[in-house]
Amino acid sequence: MKLALGSDHAGFAQKEMLRTWLVGQGYEVQDFGTHSADSMDYPDVAHPLAAAVAAGTPGQGILLCGSANGVCITANKHEEVRAAIAWLPELAALARQHNNANVLCVPARYVSEEQAREIVSAFLKTDFEGGRHQARVSKINC
Repeated sequence: MKLALGSDHAGFAQKEMLRTWLVGQGYEVQDFGTHSADSMDYPDVAHPLAAAVAAGTPGQGILLCGSANGVCITANKHEEVRAAIAWLPELAALARQHNNANVLCVPARYVSEEQAREIVSAFLKTDFEGGRHQARVSKINC
């Protein structure tokens, strides 16, 4: 499976760790940057990643920044993107099950590397339940 991955400077170290880990898990990772820990503007990564996910290539993305708020707000500006912040694996699973989230936003300053792997794993291993949740998801876009 192909995944989009991106971060700002605050999420750079965890993005690099996750990229290596995901490739080791058999995922093809498209890295949208940033490519250093130098200060940068998160929309410069979040918009291109979200546009790719909205186009369906790849179908899912992972964004990291300090709090995850900035990348999540930015990604959700794209009509076909349903970005969700998760700091626990259970929240990542629920975002997939109930909201059909296709972009996971991880708060890099508030989770350890091990927690980040668990959160991403829960997101990637969980399917959308559909059913009553589909009607709700269908009402999200304006």
